[in-house]
Amino acid sequence: MKTLKRYEHTIYASYLGYITQAIVNNFTPLLFLTMSRQYQLTLDKITWITTINFAVQLLVDLISAKFIDKIGYRVSVVAAHIFAAAGLVGMAFLPDLLPDAYIGILACVVLYAIGGGIIEVLISPIVEACPTEKKEAAMSLLHSFYCWGHVAVVLGSTLFFQVCGIQNWKLLACLWAILPLLNAVYFGIVPIYPIAGGHADMSVKGLFGQKVFWILLVLMIGAGASEQGMSQWASTFAESALGVSKMVGDLAGPCAFAIFMGTARALYGKYSELIPLKKMMVGSAILCIFCYLTAALSNSPVMGLIGCAACGFSVGIFWPGTFSLAAVKLPAAGTAMYAFMALAGDVGCSLGPTVVGMAANVLQGDLKSGLLAALVFPIMILSGIALLKDRNTK
Repeated sequence: MKTLKRYEHTIYASYLGYITQAIVNNFTPLLFLTMSRQYQLTLDKITWITTINFAVQLLVDLISAKFIDKIGYRVSVVAAHIFAAAGLVGMAFLPDLLPDAYIGILACVVLYAIGGGIIEVLISPIVEACPTEKKEAAMSLLHSFYCWGHVAVVLGSTLFFQVCGIQNWKLLACLWAILPLLNAVYFGIVPIYPIAGGHADMSVKGLFGQKVFWILLVLMIGAGASEQGMSQWASTFAESALGVSKMVGDLAGPCAFAIFMGTARALYGKYSELIPLKKMMVGSAILCIFCYLTAALSNSPVMGLIGCAACGFSVGIFWPGTFSLAAVKLPAAGTAMYAFMALAGDVGCSLGPTVVGMAANVLQGDLKSGLLAALVFPIMILSGIALLKDRNTK
């Protein structure tokens, strides 16, 4: 019983780790219009906030493999939460303390992005190493906590703004920082089990020589871009392009998006034996294209919000589904493959919102046109699945 409690606490801390990452990625986008008005930021500057967040996480993915084993998993994951908390707290102070508020915002983004990147690299192998009986179920539930964390961020922030006013957003940033601070303490006392699978049968050079590996990377880029291209702009899109209030926009935009995404992952996790993964991903990619078109082309705010929310369901399977395909296609690749796939996913997470924002900026701030530019990403997923099918046929 003691053993059960010990590894359960490790898993609980990991769940909170993914909620921390959801805060890091989704709190600031709720404030894009507020920051734009308060600090006179143009749309291209707002776009760079998201771009730098995921670019830093991408860089952390790239270099962490060399340092984490030397530093240790416990020290690294505790430090990750401290970085996340520092970035959130700093958001309340640095913009006003520095001569250029925008530089202060970006400095805070870099801090919490370092934490988010380390969390992304560490949490999955920490849970994988726990002595659970049903590892696939544990991993599926783990990834769903990012979605539920996203929902909590939107609902909690919306409630705070209604009660305390949007002008007090800096206080809320400090309140959200409490969770990573407490979880840093939690990770300091839970057991961290030895990480298995550190050595692979296939070398990195051999991995790069596999064509299927590059197809999987394309799928990961498309997965991250399809998801974040809509998610990061959902609140701003609902307010500015659809003309609804901030409360309605946040609830019917990013909150509904996250609920649908979490639901898709939970449903497929339960009924995966009934639907082949490739068919599910193809159907999801087609639905994703339809959702982007609905959000971008509809003149009805209701239809626009439906397209935005349903997009969450369509992208839910992309990220975990690609990891599952990789496990089947390259079973001997080991942890190096997953590190590079996380890297590709973060490339997509940075690329998607950047393409939407930059396209909108070129077209006089028209976010609807920006969303049309993001159609390329679900098309990438369809193309990648088709290439995998061709390889199987051969």
